[in-house]
Amino acid sequence: MDKILEALVSSSHPLTVKRAIVKKVMEAAEKEVTEEQCQALYHLTTRLILQGEDAFQRQVGLQVQEAYARYHRDEFARFFSKEFVLGLLQQGYGSLDCRDPAILDFLHSSLRLLISCPAVLELAPLLQTEVLRIICERPEPATCAKLATILTDFPQCVPREKAGVLFCQQLVRTFAYFNCPATEEQELREYVTQVTRVSVLLQGIWKAEPATLLPSLQEVFAIISSTDPSFEPSIALASLVQHIPLQMITVLIKSLTTDQNVKDASMTQALCRMIDWLSWPLANHVDTWVIALLKGLAAVQKFTILIDVTLLKIEQVFNRLWYPIVRQGALVVLSHMLLSFQHSPEAFHLVVPQIVPLVKSLKNDGLPNSKTFLLQFAELVHCMMYQYSGFPDLYDSILESIKELPKPNEEKIKFFLNQSAWTSQSNSFASGLLKITGKSETGKTGLVNLGNTCYMNSIIQILFMATDFRRHVMSLHLNGSNTLMKKLQLLFAFLAHTQRAAYSPRSFLEGSRPPWFTAGSQQDCSEYLRFLLDRLHEEEKTLSAFQVTSPKPEPATTSAETLNNAASQPVADMPLHPEPVAAKGDGRTLVERMFGGRLSTAIRCLQCHSLSEKEEPFTDLSLAFCPSMSKCHGPNDEHKSSSSVGPCQGAVNGGSESSEGSVKEGAGTRMERPVVEPTLSVPDLVDYFLAPEILENENCYFCERCASLQRAEKVMQVVAAPEYLILTLLRFSYDATCHVRRKILDNVGIPLHMSLPLRQHGISVTSSSSDSPESGENLAKKLKPSQKEDGMTENRTNMPYVLSSVVVHSGMSSESGHYYSYGRNVSNTDGYVAHPSSKSLESSSLSESSTASQEEMGCADHKSTDWFLFNDSRVTFTNSESLRNVTGRFPKDTAYVLIYRKQEVSGQPSNPGPVVNGSRLSGEPPLQKELMDAITKDNKLFLQEQELNARARALQATSASCSFRPNGSDDNEPPGSCGPSGGGGGGGFNTISRLVF
Repeated sequence: MDKILEALVSSSHPLTVKRAIVKKVMEAAEKEVTEEQCQALYHLTTRLILQGEDAFQRQVGLQVQEAYARYHRDEFARFFSKEFVLGLLQQGYGSLDCRDPAILDFLHSSLRLLISCPAVLELAPLLQTEVLRIICERPEPATCAKLATILTDFPQCVPREKAGVLFCQQLVRTFAYFNCPATEEQELREYVTQVTRVSVLLQGIWKAEPATLLPSLQEVFAIISSTDPSFEPSIALASLVQHIPLQMITVLIKSLTTDQNVKDASMTQALCRMIDWLSWPLANHVDTWVIALLKGLAAVQKFTILIDVTLLKIEQVFNRLWYPIVRQGALVVLSHMLLSFQHSPEAFHLVVPQIVPLVKSLKNDGLPNSKTFLLQFAELVHCMMYQYSGFPDLYDSILESIKELPKPNEEKIKFFLNQSAWTSQSNSFASGLLKITGKSETGKTGLVNLGNTCYMNSIIQILFMATDFRRHVMSLHLNGSNTLMKKLQLLFAFLAHTQRAAYSPRSFLEGSRPPWFTAGSQQDCSEYLRFLLDRLHEEEKTLSAFQVTSPKPEPATTSAETLNNAASQPVADMPLHPEPVAAKGDGRTLVERMFGGRLSTAIRCLQCHSLSEKEEPFTDLSLAFCPSMSKCHGPNDEHKSSSSVGPCQGAVNGGSESSEGSVKEGAGTRMERPVVEPTLSVPDLVDYFLAPEILENENCYFCERCASLQRAEKVMQVVAAPEYLILTLLRFSYDATCHVRRKILDNVGIPLHMSLPLRQHGISVTSSSSDSPESGENLAKKLKPSQKEDGMTENRTNMPYVLSSVVVHSGMSSESGHYYSYGRNVSNTDGYVAHPSSKSLESSSLSESSTASQEEMGCADHKSTDWFLFNDSRVTFTNSESLRNVTGRFPKDTAYVLIYRKQEVSGQPSNPGPVVNGSRLSGEPPLQKELMDAITKDNKLFLQEQELNARARALQATSASCSFRPNGSDDNEPPGSCGPSGGGGGGGFNTISRLVF
């Protein structure tokens, strides 16, 4: 039969005749055939299959062999022996090399003919050894794919146990050699199919033998982390990622990032190659693993690797966005890389030139998912331009291209940035000692205590939280100057943009500390605030006057020598900055515009009724406590006597002490039993400050008309309301009996909203005159006698204010304790918009009922996380309830300095925001290049410091033991506490007092 078949296939008979005869030969297989005839046919068909001259001969060989093997399986099993298979796999067949894919195809088809025969099990050990040998020879993708098909269909031929681990490792390494020289689409598709088939084999082995997975992944990392310049592994390894269980991410990343044997160069190389995998078209979860590794490196503070890889690969990742098949995964990685690279705009600016062309392409490509993708991409771009504002030349074209797309709100942008920052990554990958010192969850920056400097830190934080003041400061152009305002601007920039948890304000301390303040000793924060604002005001006036009187300098290039000399020049000699600090056409300084108000003081002689009036500027109101709280009069009560009112009257821009008269009745009794529930409120103290006062007995007024001392009535009125109202509660007083300064511990209610009585403009006192506020005269001028209706009872407007920040003093006296502050961001449009209403002096404008109703309006407007608690380096979320109950919970912690923000009143113009490049800003001004450069430099230094510290701690981790105290709740311990004997109420009144620090 074999002779007939051999002669037939090589004859010249027509093809139809040949097929008919072949059919007869196949039918003969059903009949009894001798062993010798079967073996001869099997040898012939094998030769036709492997060495047939054309497709017909190969097809005949397959058909005839299959027919005879079906009916004579034992004979075929004896033909397909171990020796025959070994010869095929090691020596080939005739002229065919053993690596020829046809050999594996024949092997596969033959095994299928024996699929239910015991012969397969006998061949399995041989095939397990041979497939391991073949894989170690690094075959081509086509050979590996055919081998993978055989092993998938016959899993008993897959190497087991130790050989199985070795097989998986060698197969992974073979992946690294899968190069694709093809350029045609069909060839590329075939290549991808071959790689996918091999990766599916590995997936099956990993599921059947879980012990092979981890060694396989270790081999993957060894390959991609290789720093051998002569070897570049194939990106076909990316096809393996989709088969790695996602639940192993945490374990694997922790193992990689905390392994001290993995060098930085190897980790950098591995991360770069994983990013290259984004180009692999069918690999799922590559973006997930890349981001997990990026976060893991951030958690163990290996910032140098992150910086190097980001700058090296960011453009490549961006370019993947042009290809729809890998676009989505590339965007996820690009978003994380850009949003986490927050210390410098360098990475974002590398891809800025490509943004507009990509946006145009996405708008015009017509793909169904391009619109959704464009929305996600535009959101990322908005976040980055928000983070690195101040580059209009770079961003104008981008804004124009995405102007019709929705823009995320500021809260969402900040959430994305805070969530992605390197210093905010979970530290679960690292050991307990590798504790990241990045910003708190609030996103706010603390201030390092430089030795009893809590007084300064608390003031800086409340000024920073004065939103409109901060924006004006940040919008000033002060390049080349060494002024205090420049130092404040730089400090504000760091508070807003540094990645440090706490910034050290040493330079600002040295430039702003009053000369009489002893370094390292406790100081009064109110006195510091007043000095600071006065310095800023006088400095700006001096610079403005210098600009007016000095000739305009000729343009010249600023040299390094000029800048160095500027630091030693007095303020009046400083070089002019490009734009005047004061608002054009206004003439007032920034401090005057933000914090300045005017107060009118009128004194009327009760004998001749002549009236003297004087207006003075103020930046804060110092509110005294009534000598007897239970008998404190409001402005609508009967006139106070001079003996009870005069000594306790608050001062304008005065000191932080009340006079001796208030001590015995006020502070002395309060020291023994502090008030827990508020018995009075801030509006009560304002009412008391503005209440009419009778000057009599030792305080009689010298009337020039009467030419003698006379009883008189003194009335103080606010005639110009400041944008920010600073109120200082005079809690420290001098006890003449004991010769010590004591603290008034009364609990004062702090309303979120209040109204300040304001005398309406255009209503003047009849026949009155006033002196210039700059004159030093006594100004007790004779005026026309007047009755109450002539001027002393003028109508008032209630100007609405909303609470912005509070400085709290924790301690028993001014010589001891601690300062911390509460703050929130409010502007002149937050809270509520009030309608002006006039009230006469006979009805209190700050009654408890009106305050309570305003409280209800305000509480609903603000979330519980709107408030921040600033305690030197520590910043936490808090709420208004914690602020208003702080003294009730901790009797030694009392409100000291309060800042209220004026709110818009319908019908009255509001204070505009800062102007930058001709545009009025309603949000944060763009960061100027000089400031950004300083912040970028410091952020990079911080990341390097963190990395070095982490490495040093990791080396000691095995021998060190350390426990961290968890952050306590604001409701469980006093915010002002700095230790076991802290200044809060936890220790009672027997706690040993400490210095202010």
